[in-house]
Amino acid sequence: MSDPVRLEHCHGIAVITVDHPPVNALSQPVRAGLLEAVQTAARDQAVSGIVLACAGRTFIAGADITEFGRPHAEPSLARVLDALEHAGKPVVAALHGTALGGGLELAMCCSHRVAAPGTRVGLPEVKLGLLPGAGGTQRLPRLLGLDAALEAILTGRMLKVEDEAAGVVDAVLEGELTEAAVAWLQGQLAEGLTPRRVRELGVPGAEALPSGHFDAVRAQVVREAPGQVAPLQIVACLEAAATLPFEQGMNVERERFAECMRSPQSRALQHLFFAEREAAKVPDLPRETPTRVIRRVAVIGAGTMGGGIAMCFANAGREVTLIDTSESAVRRGLDVIEGNYRRSVSRGRLDEATAMARLARITPADQLAAVSEADLVIEAVYEDLVLKQRIFAELGERARPDAILATNTSTLDVDAIAAASGAPERVIGLHFFSPANVMRLLEIVRGRETADEVLATCLRLAREIGKVGVVSGVCYGFIGNRMLEGYGREAGLMLLEGAAAERIDGVITDFGLPMGPLAMGDLAGIDVGARVRAERRGAGMLPADPRYGAVHDRLADLGRLGQKTGRGVYRYAEGSRRAQPDPEVTALIASLAEDLGVGQREIDDKEILERCLFPLVNEGLRILEEGIALRASDIDVVWVYGYGFPAWRGGPLHWIEEAVGLPYLLERLRLYATLLGNEYGYWTPAPLLERLVAEGGRLADYRPGSR
Repeated sequence: MSDPVRLEHCHGIAVITVDHPPVNALSQPVRAGLLEAVQTAARDQAVSGIVLACAGRTFIAGADITEFGRPHAEPSLARVLDALEHAGKPVVAALHGTALGGGLELAMCCSHRVAAPGTRVGLPEVKLGLLPGAGGTQRLPRLLGLDAALEAILTGRMLKVEDEAAGVVDAVLEGELTEAAVAWLQGQLAEGLTPRRVRELGVPGAEALPSGHFDAVRAQVVREAPGQVAPLQIVACLEAAATLPFEQGMNVERERFAECMRSPQSRALQHLFFAEREAAKVPDLPRETPTRVIRRVAVIGAGTMGGGIAMCFANAGREVTLIDTSESAVRRGLDVIEGNYRRSVSRGRLDEATAMARLARITPADQLAAVSEADLVIEAVYEDLVLKQRIFAELGERARPDAILATNTSTLDVDAIAAASGAPERVIGLHFFSPANVMRLLEIVRGRETADEVLATCLRLAREIGKVGVVSGVCYGFIGNRMLEGYGREAGLMLLEGAAAERIDGVITDFGLPMGPLAMGDLAGIDVGARVRAERRGAGMLPADPRYGAVHDRLADLGRLGQKTGRGVYRYAEGSRRAQPDPEVTALIASLAEDLGVGQREIDDKEILERCLFPLVNEGLRILEEGIALRASDIDVVWVYGYGFPAWRGGPLHWIEEAVGLPYLLERLRLYATLLGNEYGYWTPAPLLERLVAEGGRLADYRPGSR
């Protein structure tokens, strides 16, 4: 018998146990062991039933990710599933932890399923641009019903067996699961239990579907997931489940699965899947580096960002001290936090007890001395270097000597902030993205003197609070905001050159980002960008280009600050966030263009897309070559999880290499330099781009310092 699978006997019941840490994935040894064990138990006349269980913390949690993109060695999963379905005697899958993807598909090929309390099941393949390819689209609707199965497969959500997935299991069992499953099966056999195949069940409600039902579902999918392939293929498979015999439905599933596998979108999502895991690896950080326990966190600044950060840690079970300069300021912050929790309760995302327990973990304070007991202190005040240095100088004296000191700055010099503390080795940047309690990205900015133990602790902590941590070096804007600059710059320049704001934003949202650059500026606050530009201009950090930020600076002067004033690049009806084109802004831009000597013209969609995204990518290449980012895939993770770059395109550097091509990027940068002028270096190709094109190299293989 193969090592990862055991076959034992218990009073006429064959117990097959998968023991393949960490998540009992369906690798080749597991498939081989399962097939042998099932066939052996099926042949054994002394065996009246089979229990399939898993050791460790979970049932089979899906495929072996190391086999992605490779031909699977025999036996195939299909052979294992066929053996389970045709064992000739009852087979009970005993589920605990999670049963996901192929694990759930395997369980649905058993004649019955039982589960431990709290077990969750799901088919998350859509998150990799795929669909369930081992019968999941045909069997789940037979157990859950069509609409519930469609929603589960389209979202990839995990469902609890006590409620949303109750139809998947025959019983929820208390006590030691394998023993309970054996006892349940023995009791059922005594009452005449016989094998039952899910394939032979009907799809509840399929006969009563109105005409055009699936056309309406497809239209909704196109609205909610524009440009994505897998969701529409999933709808086709569920339609087949509802309208065709099982085997014909399986043929549709196999065909559609193969189409998804060939899709660039699936390759992009798989790239992102591995990129997220790779981001946690820092080549020069020893694996044995110790980490510190973080039980209590102090957050300085009770505004939107500070409040969101406090919620992150309270949600993860940490005690939080929220500090601001006055009792009233902290009270306002706590009121916002309480309102956020109450909205979550009203929407059914949290129960009242959980929300109030989280709120109770946050303690207000109006003196910096309150940091004295914290294991981690996070400064989240507004972007002012002098202010932050003053705070860190005081933290160096008031915080515990072993406390980690972090700044949430989004642009400023972490080394300059660290130096003010007098203990730069314990200072790090933790750049949360707004709203901090929602956005998954955490840029972890490693200062020149940041201790390995501090970095390792923050990487671990990111996972513990549900964030995807990406390490960045120190530079203006780090990875994400530094790349954002060229993106926003070109949007502003194209406004001057005659492109309508709604056209620019429309091209970007059609590409797949949730907002265009101009709508995003209105949301963030036009005054915020104007203030940053003024500071940078005063420090000599911006080009001497009178067009740079000119439209937004003029809007700020006029008090058009975006959504918060109801007028920015767009206008907004009172109480609404719906952007409307504003003729006043169009006239203002035309006048400003004339003053600056900028000729207006028609700009097509291709130019809009390239002028927004190509400078962004070009800056990413510079960041990579400078070693600010450790690898190209880290940049992709930052932009997908922090800025909404469409995951199904894999991130900006994956997209440029796989969908556009580095030679084309280089050609177009040179073309725009000729057509638009390059006095300020806007279109100068990154040296790394020129080198990779000349040598035929790949971004995916590049590491800073390599050739």
